[in-house]
Amino acid sequence: MLKGFKDFIMRGNVVDLAVGIVIGAAFTAVVTAFTSAFLKPLIQLMSGGQGLSAGAFKVRGVPFDWASFINACFTFLITAAALYFLVVYPLNRLAERRARGEEPPPTAPSEEVKLLTEIRDALVTGRAAPGAVNDVVARNERQQAPPQHQ
Repeated sequence: MLKGFKDFIMRGNVVDLAVGIVIGAAFTAVVTAFTSAFLKPLIQLMSGGQGLSAGAFKVRGVPFDWASFINACFTFLITAAALYFLVVYPLNRLAERRARGEEPPPTAPSEEVKLLTEIRDALVTGRAAPGAVNDVVARNERQQAPPQHQ
């Protein structure tokens, strides 16, 4: 039972989801701080009130803080717009490009990477003699060196 739980937790989807939730919560805290520090005071100033009662009205002595509600709406809209334009939209465009086959092909590996791959493959298959690595490096240097005229 614990092995199954460990396998579930270690799957990439669960870890990615956890990271996304943590980042989303942190981003929401930033947006909430922004709206509370800047937008709510602007709403209160536009309502013409001063002090703590600005942006609120009272019915039988009970305050209705409509500025906080407007502030929460702005927080939601800013968070949703940022997530859509920074995460959802780019991923949808990438998925569309992949579906149409327009994704750019991967770049070819450099000569150094090809050489290292050749050395690795030779070592893994056991074909490499003890001095073979030096032979491969010397061969590559001979190919790259300009011809010598005598």
